[in-house]
Amino acid sequence: MNVEQIYTGCLAQGAYYIESNGEVAIIDPLREVKPYLNRAKLDDAKIKYIFETHFHADFVSGHVTLAKETGAPIVFGPNANPTFDAVIATDGQEFKLGDVTIVALHTPGHTMESTTYLLRDKDGKDHAIFSGDTLFLGDVGRPDLAQKMGVLTEKDLAGFLYDSLREKIMPLADDVTVYPAHGAGSACGKNMMKETVDTLGNQKQMNYALRADMTKDEFIAEVIDGLLPPPQYFPLNVKMNKEGYEDIDEVLKRGTQELSPEAFEAAANETGAVVLDVRHQDSFAKGHIPRSIFIGLDGSFAPWVGALIADVKQPLLLVTEPGREEEAVTRLSRVGFDNTLGYLKGGFEAWKKAAMEYDVVSSITAETFKKELEGGNQAVFDVRKESEYLSEHVLDANNTPLDFLNDHLAEFPEKPFFVHCAGGYRSMIAASILKSRGIHNLIDVQGGFKAIQEAGIKVSEFVCPSTL
Repeated sequence: MNVEQIYTGCLAQGAYYIESNGEVAIIDPLREVKPYLNRAKLDDAKIKYIFETHFHADFVSGHVTLAKETGAPIVFGPNANPTFDAVIATDGQEFKLGDVTIVALHTPGHTMESTTYLLRDKDGKDHAIFSGDTLFLGDVGRPDLAQKMGVLTEKDLAGFLYDSLREKIMPLADDVTVYPAHGAGSACGKNMMKETVDTLGNQKQMNYALRADMTKDEFIAEVIDGLLPPPQYFPLNVKMNKEGYEDIDEVLKRGTQELSPEAFEAAANETGAVVLDVRHQDSFAKGHIPRSIFIGLDGSFAPWVGALIADVKQPLLLVTEPGREEEAVTRLSRVGFDNTLGYLKGGFEAWKKAAMEYDVVSSITAETFKKELEGGNQAVFDVRKESEYLSEHVLDANNTPLDFLNDHLAEFPEKPFFVHCAGGYRSMIAASILKSRGIHNLIDVQGGFKAIQEAGIKVSEFVCPSTL
């Protein structure tokens, strides 16, 4: 038996490859399926099952394409209602895979079809659970993403989750390995550990949601406390996962079309496409196409695209570093953004050589920022999350979290103001959004809060984030 976690940091997502005696099961695959096909080929094995823990909201799974490529059935748990052919497992149903067995444990709560898959070895011993969004490391799945199912409320779903954990998962042995669908950074939970694999015994000791003496009412209150509104693209991804989607090869073919600067500009004007610049933030600051939006590939790219652009059908045109065009289109497709129309051939340098208009972002070092503050300029906007801001922030700074920047547009003054985040990535995204809306009097603080602290700028007293 071989179990491999295939973890994608940008999405904080774990897919799984399980092989036994020449037969393979894939759990929660990503949109691009070639890595799974190649891995099975390397083992001279056949993909027999494609298991889905639930209808994912934060990414588009590769289940439909993988089933088409391999002929393997897609397996969902009870209550699932996809529009394509799939096996809807019953609670406790067993699936033989070589010398091992995978058991479907219906664990509703995050969603009503949520299912945990229990892996038993050749001797029938419980070995691991693939818990999807039911159980994370340090947390559990949020119960507010599926409440549009009839009359169910998030409290109802939290109650189902409480029962699922205590009736299906907590009775399992402490040495069972927990393989969750997500880790720290995912919007599907609020308090996940940075680790991506753990034992169930350790989770019983340290995961607040698995306290043995916890009542259902206490659980419901703690699970729903502090939940932020989910990103707008979540229900659109659920729809794609339920109903199917365009083949990834077609998406790549369309999205990697080369466009000259003139053709690129014409396409933007004719289609209303968003120009998405995915280069490094420093490159964007030095020069970019006017009104383009920056979301760099070398950060949490796909989740920020989903959160800020929101509409998966929005036409996109890409500005990339040469050679990273296919990567950008692929990563967009992971969160359902399939309508990329092409990219700027030759990158931004080609745009400049064509004498096309371009813009820049004013930026200063933290040391210069310190001098500005000492001179009495206090218009500072911190675009980190509220919890980061409350933990520690520049004195008198305003908190305008990037996730909700559009709600704060009226707060930005007409005089010059400073913008910063933790390290410079999010503040450049914010700068691009503000400039696209005609707000140009901003100054980005290079290196963000980390550089600010190193420069010795006065900040509020530290409060441990776990106490907020």
